[in-house]
Amino acid sequence: MSRPRFAPSDPQRQLVKSLAAYGIRQEEIAGKIGVSAKTLRRYFREELDRGATDANAQVAQTMYKMAKSGKSPAATMFWLKCRAGWRQNGRVGREATETPPFVVQVIKGPEPPA
Repeated sequence: MSRPRFAPSDPQRQLVKSLAAYGIRQEEIAGKIGVSAKTLRRYFREELDRGATDANAQVAQTMYKMAKSGKSPAATMFWLKCRAGWRQNGRVGREATETPPFVVQVIKGPEPPA
């Protein structure tokens, strides 16, 4: 007699999505649910794929609100550096990320005695 077909419940779906959002490995999530990693991927593909994306979107939204509020200068600077391309030197855009040319300086030692 074969094993009954797995039928995921809504609470299991929410748990998988949350654990995926936290960065838990699929093998560990499968163990928590009580299925194999293959079964997890088969029945919870959307939750695995969207969990981390949804979490990142929520954190980005919070960071954006903090940066806009003016109450968190660190959040504002983080946002400007990461999203707006700002750098410490004040230059913005492509020239801010260009590597300076490599310069070789030849240093001569003392002249040998004649």
